[in-house]
Amino acid sequence: MAFFAPEQHRAGDLLLRSYHPGDAEETHQAVTSSYEHLRPWMAWADPDQTLEDTRAFVRRSRARWLLGDGEWNVAVVRGNRLVASSGFHGRPLETGTAEVGMWVRADEAGRGLGTRVLQAMVDWADSAWPFEKLAWHCDSRNAASARVAAKCAFTLEGRLRQHAPSATGEYRQDILLYGLLGGDRRPWRAG
Repeated sequence: MAFFAPEQHRAGDLLLRSYHPGDAEETHQAVTSSYEHLRPWMAWADPDQTLEDTRAFVRRSRARWLLGDGEWNVAVVRGNRLVASSGFHGRPLETGTAEVGMWVRADEAGRGLGTRVLQAMVDWADSAWPFEKLAWHCDSRNAASARVAAKCAFTLEGRLRQHAPSATGEYRQDILLYGLLGGDRRPWRAG
């Protein structure tokens, strides 16, 4: 049976959706203005990224969304402003597992947005995607990312010691592996 990825999910004032062709300029501005914030953790962060590079990313993201090839990049928008990016990454749907990735725009960081976005991604996955498990991986030195996983009730399942070079290449990073199963608690829904 074919699965067609849902186009969007509303979470209060946040809209999580597929990237659209017109998103390149806003995405480029968000990434380039956040370079120093992203660089320690995101290997793809490049100070020389051009607008054309970002246009290519947006086109690839849209094509992959429609193809359903295991890579669904999500634009997180408040009003007309891209405030974060997330996604379900790395695995075919048949596995029932997706890794959730995320970055938050530098001028939006430190105010709980990452937690809200991950909660919204979990809610969207539970309501409209065929995932049985969500994974979250982060550099052990990225305390903010680890806190977001913990606040969203992801369980620390393991640590890959000196697994790979860090995004900056300055050290070998330990990767923390978190997971959330379909039956695990969702504390933000407690009412």
